[in-house]
Amino acid sequence: MAYNRTIMLPKYHAEITQQALRNLFSDAAIEKIIAANLYQDRIAAQLGHDEFHCDNNAFEKSYAYIEEQRALTVASLQSNDVHSAWAAFGRLTHTAQDFYAHSNYIDLWLSCQPDGARPTTAEVDPADPELVDSRALRSGRIYLLEVFSLVKPMKSLVMPLLPRDSHAWMNLDSPAQSPNFTFAFHAAVKRTKLEFEKTTHGLSPELLKVFTDR
Repeated sequence: MAYNRTIMLPKYHAEITQQALRNLFSDAAIEKIIAANLYQDRIAAQLGHDEFHCDNNAFEKSYAYIEEQRALTVASLQSNDVHSAWAAFGRLTHTAQDFYAHSNYIDLWLSCQPDGARPTTAEVDPADPELVDSRALRSGRIYLLEVFSLVKPMKSLVMPLLPRDSHAWMNLDSPAQSPNFTFAFHAAVKRTKLEFEKTTHGLSPELLKVFTDR
């Protein structure tokens, strides 16, 4: 049976993380961070964990989860447990990256451009405060019927039955879903860099060196 995944494909999470962090961490550290990032898409982490993926409009829970993992990253470093720090940071980056693939943030950002201009992907702002706090911000809802859209032969039959606010319709998980995927990709790269800066702000040079393994 063939499946069409409606989560961001692992290769894109890996590429985003690699692009954002390759000049900041050792290759070994990035490998551990990516492994923890991708582990968030295991089946057990998708059921009942909207906060991991910014699904079902669970933005506040997702923001809190990011801060929880940030605190765990720092605490692990202070406890001389760098592997746990990398794992927590990997989980953090997954949620931050899914924000752009699972919400309408990119659509809102594009709609705000002057005179309907189409900016380049490099111009995308990953943290426009007016949009992050906008009442118009939404993320895809997960409907029970959506599980049948994962089966390729059934997708064309199921999609017309799903509301437009469903994850199946709204996601930017791959280039096949929408041309706006490239904006989500670049926004996620920028956001991952921002999360590194926020996480390492205030770290001593010694702990920063341990964390980055450089």
